[in-house]
Amino acid sequence: MDERLKKQLEFALEIDKEKNIFRQTHLSGHGRRENDAEHAWHMAIMAYLLREYANEAVDITRVMLMCLIHDIVEIEAGDTYAYDTDAQKSQKAREDAAKENLYSLLPEDQKQELIALFDEFEAFQTPEAKFAHAMDNLQPLLLNNSNGGGDWKEHQVTAEQVYGRQVKTRLGSERLFEVTDAIIQENIRKGVL
Repeated sequence: MDERLKKQLEFALEIDKEKNIFRQTHLSGHGRRENDAEHAWHMAIMAYLLREYANEAVDITRVMLMCLIHDIVEIEAGDTYAYDTDAQKSQKAREDAAKENLYSLLPEDQKQELIALFDEFEAFQTPEAKFAHAMDNLQPLLLNNSNGGGDWKEHQVTAEQVYGRQVKTRLGSERLFEVTDAIIQENIRKGVL
């Protein structure tokens, strides 16, 4: 086997570990906590299905790739809960170190390609990054809503915190933010938030 293929297969096996990184969000219907790989897959499919609601025209392939790779770094950096302000202080440093380490398993050209895509997602400047972030926010919100807001209740999350996170949804999709807003308002009326 040549060196390039060996590196690609080693990376493919390494990223299987993403299935072992569990998030705070539970699967719909009061299921178990979802893992990072399920979250990424779900976001990518949602991006494809909901692409017509992006504020700007997007390269959907780039968006889907961002969705699929954005949490690979959590194999080493661990999951940082969206509302854990203490863990967020070290998140960038942990994820940058993991990004370099994990993507270095790949051939150099693919390493640079995926790092650039990850960095584009994190920089949140392009229409693709903004829409991918909208998916990253909407996906757990939909799951949490399907569970009666159980994850919000468990972590005593406030409506203000949820709105603070959902600002990025609006920048990627005004239409999907309207849906988000309706879900948040419904949970406020129910006393969940």
